[in-house]
Amino acid sequence: MFTKRAMKMFCEKSNFNEYSLNLAKKKLFICEVCDKEFSQKIHLQNHLFVHTKEKPHRCVICDQRFSMKSYLQKHMLIHTNAEKEHVCEECGKKFFHKAGLRMHLLTHSNEKPHICEICFKSFSLKGNLKKHMLMHTPDKPFVCEVCDKRFSQKVHMQNHLFVHTKEKPHRCEICDRRFSVKSYLQRHLLTHSTGGKKHVCEECGKSFFHKGGLRMHLLTHSNEKPHICEICSKGFSLKGNLKKHILTHTLEYAFECEICGKGFAQKITLEKHLLTHSKEKAEVCEICGQGFDKLNNLQKHLMSHTKTHVCKICDKAFSQRCGLKYHLETHKKEKFYVCKICTEVFSVKSHLEKHLLTHEAE
Repeated sequence: MFTKRAMKMFCEKSNFNEYSLNLAKKKLFICEVCDKEFSQKIHLQNHLFVHTKEKPHRCVICDQRFSMKSYLQKHMLIHTNAEKEHVCEECGKKFFHKAGLRMHLLTHSNEKPHICEICFKSFSLKGNLKKHMLMHTPDKPFVCEVCDKRFSQKVHMQNHLFVHTKEKPHRCEICDRRFSVKSYLQRHLLTHSTGGKKHVCEECGKSFFHKGGLRMHLLTHSNEKPHICEICSKGFSLKGNLKKHILTHTLEYAFECEICGKGFAQKITLEKHLLTHSKEKAEVCEICGQGFDKLNNLQKHLMSHTKTHVCKICDKAFSQRCGLKYHLETHKKEKFYVCKICTEVFSVKSHLEKHLLTHEAE
């Protein structure tokens, strides 16, 4: 019960508003499962779905289910003709909600306010930090029922299952190529875009679709090798290369060739090896009809049909930049490499080395 004095105070509007504000600040509703507090009962009720895994709100178009009605409402925008009104001025990407654009803009800035307290890696988005934190915990509650591989996140386990089912539900509408994971399709779509590879290495001219790809590539030009093998102390510029290297220290060869019995630590290595048993060459040059086992070999071969690097001195053309660079050495007036046996002079060191072999045969 309120006292007469209290009632008099609440008659004044400012005092009543202050009381309401203080009351709102108090979190009265507590989750009995994890003790998280909420200021409104509806927020607590929505939160409980996290523990029950219940998703009562169903999309009538695609049957996808959601724990909260607001999530379903956001999802429904995908099926409607609603336009994405919020456009990023930096890259042109569009968003249904202003909040989505606001979060996206952080990816263009160097601001990374969310820092991991364990390894001090920083992130522009809080959600990315939360996902990263799962790497530091040994707890991987999501287990693949086929191969028992464990995952820290449910979505990673679901994506992994496509390895066993061979299912590729995400199709490129331009070239009909299919992908098991939606993010793989999104990356692939960039190859069809007119924008091309925007991130260019200033060192060698190689271009990349993603800034992250360029950042990883730059490590190959530096002597920095932060990833060290704990067994033999060999250093690697990329973490992925270290992981592949570690497999060389184990005697476990999980993937065996059914033709010759040779064992491999990685599935992709086995697949490449199988091509040596097959006469089939999947990659064919459309210009001359020559076949290749690997796509990168075909790409290198295609350069022989287009010689874009031209010597300004003698107009000789080369398919690769390094070939032109090597050729330019022959135009230098000074010849640095002298044979000590017959005093013949060469402009390129490798030519001298080949020449020296003729003296060994004598």
